[in-house]
Amino acid sequence: MSERYIAAIEVSSSKIVAAIGKTKGTGHLDVIAVEHEPTGEGGVRYGIIQNLEETSLAVSRIFYRLEQRTSIHPRKIKSVIVGLGGRSLKNITKEVSLSLPEDTEITDEILERLHEQAIHSAIENTLEVVDAVPRVFKVGNSQTSSPKGMIGNHISGVFDLIVCRPELKRNIKRTITDKLHLEVDGFIVTAMATGHLILTPEEKRLGCMLVDMGAETTTVTIYQKGALHYFATIPMGGRNISRDIASLGVVDTKAEEIKITSGNAMAENNVPNLVINGLKLSDISNLVVARSEEIVANIIAQLEYAGVKDSELQGGIVCIGGGFRMKGLLELLELESNLPVRRGILPEYVRIEDTRANGVEMAEVASVLYAGATLTEKESLYMPERMAMPVNGVLPLDPDEEEEKPTKKPQFTNKPKGNLFEKWGKSLGKLFSGNEDDDTELI
Repeated sequence: MSERYIAAIEVSSSKIVAAIGKTKGTGHLDVIAVEHEPTGEGGVRYGIIQNLEETSLAVSRIFYRLEQRTSIHPRKIKSVIVGLGGRSLKNITKEVSLSLPEDTEITDEILERLHEQAIHSAIENTLEVVDAVPRVFKVGNSQTSSPKGMIGNHISGVFDLIVCRPELKRNIKRTITDKLHLEVDGFIVTAMATGHLILTPEEKRLGCMLVDMGAETTTVTIYQKGALHYFATIPMGGRNISRDIASLGVVDTKAEEIKITSGNAMAENNVPNLVINGLKLSDISNLVVARSEEIVANIIAQLEYAGVKDSELQGGIVCIGGGFRMKGLLELLELESNLPVRRGILPEYVRIEDTRANGVEMAEVASVLYAGATLTEKESLYMPERMAMPVNGVLPLDPDEEEEKPTKKPQFTNKPKGNLFEKWGKSLGKLFSGNEDDDTELI
């Protein structure tokens, strides 16, 4: 099988990460190149692009460096899969139904009609539906997670509508398509992609919570009986701790460094009487512990909002994201929640071949990359045509000719048509519905 290259990008409040993966359709994905840049002050806030020019320049630099990699060159990027994250993302539960003729067999076409009905459900006009994830179906009086093939004259389904503010997608399109003239092959909700890749089917069936802590937001998804049950984004993250340290009189970059090297979310009885960069370690500890406890309390509170008891999460809590790099946060979450906590890792069928990449912080973009490779057969890179040389290898000089015009670079202006999530609805529903008894990969 021929190799296929896929490019993905994930925009967060602290950095922009882009990656290129390669697959042969064997169920494995090799992440061969990763590049990132920090987002400028005010460039991205809570996952939403605020400064189009600043962000487009950063993305352009990232793509240029990717194209210079020996594993990529001379290929060029023509399109990308985009991961969606940010404060405005959340779920809304909707039930939709269809009446059918007597003794109708439930087919893929009927399930797609039900999914389309969910996608186009009426919601408040300040939000946009980006996905509809099925939770459970009911055919007649029988409840099931796999309705295909059943017989009935009525089918209903409970869907989790994943919604966001329209500017989340709109500003990404304006940055990548309008300014950089690249195609957007599709939008993937990062939290859904990481849930599919990082969590095991057993953890989802037992009930578990996935927590992704970034710089300004912390995303919480809860799974029960193999399906998504709850999705929310908390507007706080690791940067809140850094800002508290900066309030003691150091610049933001130094505060971030102190947090990682000296911060500890767990309160200590006897803090050493040390001074770090002119700051007392005891003062740093007091701020770090207080803010960490606040963040952890907000994470645990999502159980109550979701109507889930801790005893119903036998799969425990799985943590990803750069915010969990700080010492003691995992231990504090385990202590306060009384649940087992582990750090999320990529499965063995996703290999990070780029030795420069930090595996701990690769979960999000690798998950988007894998979901994109699974849901589309498109090729994200192209091989530019080589310019033919004259037979004698020498270009003739003719002073009477007009001044040579610069060669125009290929422009990719084919913008995505319609809502690509709607076109992929059927596949996304299968991928994220939690019906994972068959562990065969789809790439």
